[in-house]
Amino acid sequence: MTEAVKRVYAFGKDANGNNVTEGNTEMKWVLGGKGANLAEMANIGLPVPPGFTITCQTCMEYANAGNVWPEGALDTIAEYRADLEERMGKRLGDAEDPLLVSVRSGAPFSMPGMMDTVLNLGLNDESINGLIKQTDNPRFAWDSYRRFIQMFSNVVMGLDGDLFENAIVAMKNDRGVASDTDLTAEDLQELVDEFKAIFAENVDGEAYPSLVVDGAVAFPQDPMVQLQLAIEAVFGSWNNPRAVLYRQKEKIADDLGTAVNVQSMVFGNKGDTSATGVAFTRNPANGEREFYGDYLVNAQGEDVVAGIRNTSPIADLKTVEGLEEAGAQLEEIFDVLENHFRDMCDIEFTIEQGKLWMLQTRAGKRTAAAALRIAIEMEKEGLITKEEAIMRVAPDQLDQLLHPQFDKNATYDVVARGLNASPGAAVGEAVFSAADAVAAAEAGRKCVLVRWETNPDDLAGMIAAEGILTSHGGKTSHAAVIARGMGAPCVCGVEALKIDAAKKEAAIAGTDLVIREGDMISIDGTTGIVVLGAVELVMPELTGDLDTILEWADEVRTLGVRANADNPEDAQLSRDFGAEGIGLCRTEHMFLGDRKQIIQTFILNDDELIREKAVADLFEAQVGDFYGMFKAMDGLPVIVRLLDPPLHEFLESPRELAVEIAKMEATGAAPDAIAEKRDLLEKIDGFAEQNPMLGMRGCRLGIVYPILPEMQVRAIATACARLQKEGFSPKPEIMIPLVSVLPELAKLRGVAEAVIADVSAAEGVELDIPVGTMIELPRAAVTANEIATEADFFSFGTNDLTQTTFGFSRDDVEGEFVPQYLNEHLLPYNPFATIDAGVAKLVEMGVALGHEGNPDLVCGVCGEHGGDPESIHTFNRIGLDYVSCSPYRVPVARLAAAQAAIKQR
Repeated sequence: MTEAVKRVYAFGKDANGNNVTEGNTEMKWVLGGKGANLAEMANIGLPVPPGFTITCQTCMEYANAGNVWPEGALDTIAEYRADLEERMGKRLGDAEDPLLVSVRSGAPFSMPGMMDTVLNLGLNDESINGLIKQTDNPRFAWDSYRRFIQMFSNVVMGLDGDLFENAIVAMKNDRGVASDTDLTAEDLQELVDEFKAIFAENVDGEAYPSLVVDGAVAFPQDPMVQLQLAIEAVFGSWNNPRAVLYRQKEKIADDLGTAVNVQSMVFGNKGDTSATGVAFTRNPANGEREFYGDYLVNAQGEDVVAGIRNTSPIADLKTVEGLEEAGAQLEEIFDVLENHFRDMCDIEFTIEQGKLWMLQTRAGKRTAAAALRIAIEMEKEGLITKEEAIMRVAPDQLDQLLHPQFDKNATYDVVARGLNASPGAAVGEAVFSAADAVAAAEAGRKCVLVRWETNPDDLAGMIAAEGILTSHGGKTSHAAVIARGMGAPCVCGVEALKIDAAKKEAAIAGTDLVIREGDMISIDGTTGIVVLGAVELVMPELTGDLDTILEWADEVRTLGVRANADNPEDAQLSRDFGAEGIGLCRTEHMFLGDRKQIIQTFILNDDELIREKAVADLFEAQVGDFYGMFKAMDGLPVIVRLLDPPLHEFLESPRELAVEIAKMEATGAAPDAIAEKRDLLEKIDGFAEQNPMLGMRGCRLGIVYPILPEMQVRAIATACARLQKEGFSPKPEIMIPLVSVLPELAKLRGVAEAVIADVSAAEGVELDIPVGTMIELPRAAVTANEIATEADFFSFGTNDLTQTTFGFSRDDVEGEFVPQYLNEHLLPYNPFATIDAGVAKLVEMGVALGHEGNPDLVCGVCGEHGGDPESIHTFNRIGLDYVSCSPYRVPVARLAAAQAAIKQR
């Protein structure tokens, strides 16, 4: 089994009990996470059903060649299939003692529920007899065959699953039984014939010539045909819409591919001494050290994760007659796996007639609260170091801890209870389909997705919704796993909820209450409760385990973290979240609300006295703003950006004004009033620009209207002087925006220094207020050595730097063509969310050149990239002094900066 490019790897034991595994846990990029961990479990002596793994690279070769197999690949697979048959002492399709296999996906990164699986492969009209003979259980055998046909038809051939479910329902109704398990062997044999007929009627023979027998489509009897089609289907599922969407959301590369694991089947549905389950070595919701999960007696694994039957807790397993020994062994294996992988593990297992088999393990997905607790406790237990604990918590997960919770003072009536599957609270309109959730979100309405149970096709709706509510499924069902990964609140398994998706309503059993589409509901994923109506939500406090991890992070990070804040309340919030200062105070936000009239008066009047009065009013308001900001951040730097946007943004919309004039004329309004409005429209039109983003804004505004920067600097200096007299230690810094040439900065710096000196003399205090600039134009970045001679600091405005580097207008392109660019891989990611490599080069150049012009220059980033973990790694490598982000992203940035420092070391 040698080849130039190794495409297939064996795992498990041979016929003599010797381990013949060819891979290990370090090979996840080749074998995928599932294949690598199957190999590792086999290597450490755990009971793993033998099989083989086809590599991720083979998947991409197949896909990139237009779904054509690489030369020799099918021959190699045939060799490994024959080897597996020899190891098991059974053959696929054998009429006496058949080998059956599962065909499962397994990408390098866990993508739960996103790709496809086929079970019981190898069954046909002959091997069913061998299965009956070997198990002496006709009902089990026929049930396995009908499951295989149903799954193969849906997953491999793409047939609608309802075709088969409807046939099952019709038979149960005909037989007068309530459950699938009440159907007899004869019933299931009849269903097999019906399923094969459905297959023949709905599969296109021209698309699948290998399925045509005597001129008609037939369910494939050749196990080799079954196996090849199943492998091709799993490869194809790498690019199904839900997998592509999941990768986009989780920032997983599209060129990794998925491995395929072909593994000997073991059966959890061979009676009451058989079972199947999913478990975690610790509680993935809160991190408590307990065995956590679900199992079902006499079931297959898909039954557990699909949520179609309500499960039992894993802790009960070792008390069930016939399963005690396997349950005890499983708990021992929990410890073995956790100590070996040094992490909380997610496990899939099957017990076949009392014997335990391990089907999968991986690092378990967990909530942010659980991730923190597990990391801290494992460090205390000596399993991992502090640095490893820091690396175990995904920065984006911290957003979960900043999610709303029910206000403890709120009063509400709980109408139903389920499982607390994913923490956080959500309030929104009830919607009953993924499409309706997406539509509601696009319309700006918050919603909660209510489903019997979610499936992978619901992913878009799950992302759009505030939270997820299901009536079926356990804590390891699809809804629970995906919600935890997204940080979305989820309550599942609410059995009292009787959902009618067609009518878009849900009745609550035992009451006369009905939740209808559009009704406001509230869910608490931390406690598992459902409330009819909107509950007041509050934000949680940063305490406990989060404080511990962030303190550890602060010990190792070298990159400072500041916040973008424009008012005293946000400044205080930023400080509470651990910000080391304000990296960006956008003063234009201080001119809104009641003050908008004052700035409008300045803009629209030619009378200098009126203008001076307006500026004086703005001065008084700004002094109060800056006094509150500097006091809240006492002792920490506060960078104040002088007025940046074009003046027309403070004026009325000319289009709305024109409509108002037209209505006045139509209704016979007074001519003087119409003339006044026309005069106003003419003045507003005078401020219109063809491209405002590159027009009269930033430093250009200050140069043309010097009274504005003079007023703002005077307000900053005055507030600073007052606080110093009161015994505080304010540290304001003045940022001049949109500089492109050195003389612009030199001119406005001169204005600022003159005003600061004037205030210092008038107030009788020494004022030390640094003056710097925002680097947001490519020219400024490439001439940073010149500009730095007049700057005490650089703050890179990466939002505008991205716009001017790409020639993209952010407000236009993000909704117009960026999504298409992402789908067609013309861009690897949204450059406004994660810093682009080309823009990062300009930042790096600006930092290096800036230090040539001023060795003491302080450099930071104040664009929204400052809160993006991937971008923070880039900024850490470049050697910036700090990043600045929104207050709620400060904890995320603190952790990401620590991880960047650890990774760089």
